[in-house]
Amino acid sequence: MTDASPTPDASPNPDAAAPAPRRKYPIVAIVLLALGAAALWGSSRLTWVTVTSADGLTEARTDHLNGGVWFGALTPLALVLLASIAAVLATRGWLRRMCGVLIGLLAAVTAVPAFALLTKSSATAARAATLAELPGRATVAEVVTAPFPAVLSLAGALAAFTAAVLLARMPEDSARLSGKYDNPVFRRAAATEEVTQRRTEEAVAGANSSSAQLSERVLWDALDAGTDPTEEVGQPDRAAAHSAEDDQGKHAP
Repeated sequence: MTDASPTPDASPNPDAAAPAPRRKYPIVAIVLLALGAAALWGSSRLTWVTVTSADGLTEARTDHLNGGVWFGALTPLALVLLASIAAVLATRGWLRRMCGVLIGLLAAVTAVPAFALLTKSSATAARAATLAELPGRATVAEVVTAPFPAVLSLAGALAAFTAAVLLARMPEDSARLSGKYDNPVFRRAAATEEVTQRRTEEAVAGANSSSAQLSERVLWDALDAGTDPTEEVGQPDRAAAHSAEDDQGKHAP
């Protein structure tokens, strides 16, 4: 009579093989910020207003005012949008949402000069004469505005504002730049918190839970912080209980 030993189920556990959910990077917001910065920079190089003036003594004078002259903050704002990409990559949570709010305010400020130019404000001629530095005896004969640079600036501001809305609504667990750029103190604290959270999840879900494996960096950071990531839930309590039993055995008659 042969013993029929039970054959273990060789079928893989689909839950255990399920990959861990990957955190999402704000790719769309970053692309919009880059496009907005490019649009603002291009608009600052184009001619927004052409002023023709005459003083009655010399020939008529024509001045071409580009976006950098008409709105002096246009180029710095483009550089700020580029710098905000690095800030977005390096932050997450409420800091990233705060970046979104600030970017939205900058986008609103950027749209004001272009909108005023497109609506043909009555102050356009006076502002053009001031920026062209015309002499006091000169009179403005004609002011011609170019709509395309202003529209391009508005498009850049709209792209930045859309990116700001996306950043302000980013979830708390969205990804950020690689952890190797983090401060070691904060990285170790985060690793300890993640190990503790993983232990709690395993204790609630049981031994067959499909928790994802911790990354190697998190394991090393947790060890540096004095936390053993391989320690099972309740293991310290069992160790303490064994220690108490040993003490009682030593003092027993």
